[in-house]
Amino acid sequence: MKAIRTLCSAAMMLMLAGISMSFTTEEKSRIVEDGGTGPYKAVMKEEASLEAHTVFVPQDISKFGKDRKLPVLVWGNGACTNSPWEHYKFLNEIASYGYIVVATGYIPMDEQPYRGPMSKSEQQIESIDWVIDQNGDKNSPYYQKIDTKNIAVAGMSCGGLQTLYNCADPRITTLMVCNSGLFNTENAGSAVGGMPMPPKSKLKEIHTSIIYILGGETDIAYGNGMDDFHRIDHVPACATNFPVGHGGTYREAHGGEFSVVALAWLNWQLKGDQQAAKMFKGNDCELSKRKDWTIEKNAKFDTLK
Repeated sequence: MKAIRTLCSAAMMLMLAGISMSFTTEEKSRIVEDGGTGPYKAVMKEEASLEAHTVFVPQDISKFGKDRKLPVLVWGNGACTNSPWEHYKFLNEIASYGYIVVATGYIPMDEQPYRGPMSKSEQQIESIDWVIDQNGDKNSPYYQKIDTKNIAVAGMSCGGLQTLYNCADPRITTLMVCNSGLFNTENAGSAVGGMPMPPKSKLKEIHTSIIYILGGETDIAYGNGMDDFHRIDHVPACATNFPVGHGGTYREAHGGEFSVVALAWLNWQLKGDQQAAKMFKGNDCELSKRKDWTIEKNAKFDTLK
């Protein structure tokens, strides 16, 4: 208490002398891969109003407003890591196409792996709450620039489990589960400690379209993800596979092949882009002709417009 009184007294003396003091800390930011390949060069940044999250967003948001808003991608990381250090190229690429991406965890300012405590599923809900609050706050730079009616929740591995844990949230428009799937009772013991472990019955709480983006049969989550897909019969669902294993292509330039498919899904489901829909719709869809990719769809899939 004495130290606090001393600091306050010092601040008062400086104010009387006409000298102002500032205790604000500038948020960190980083330009990734020249801002991405999209038409809206992106930036990865911290936001003071959202602790333990990283935001990817176009650098010039003055281009967005009433007639052009930013759909939302909420992201959870692999290994329940509390930093998107493995996925930042992938997420930045998506933001460069006119999205605000809110990833769980602290901003990765270098290439070093994050070594801190694990993330929690609730951080995805914090992300949704934050974008809605920012869109409605007249003092926010994001005021009326965010499309809060079009929110995708997604994640890789543990982040995919977090996504499924949160799937019942009514504010969600679509789900994207990457290199992930719910564990069966028989293999639940192989999960890493601290991961969310919803039962397979959780799949019945999904109320939106859903895509699984998996790494083929060598992906350790392949069995769980495909089992999920085959159980989902009440909402439109598809399962896509690219044979690269569990690590996906997130760390490749601009997120590699996974960003191509993810972006097409988001453009269709969140922006209504019918050109992007061709990646998935029809027996002769573009994805089925894309090198090494495979796609399976459930009976409800053709109801998607």
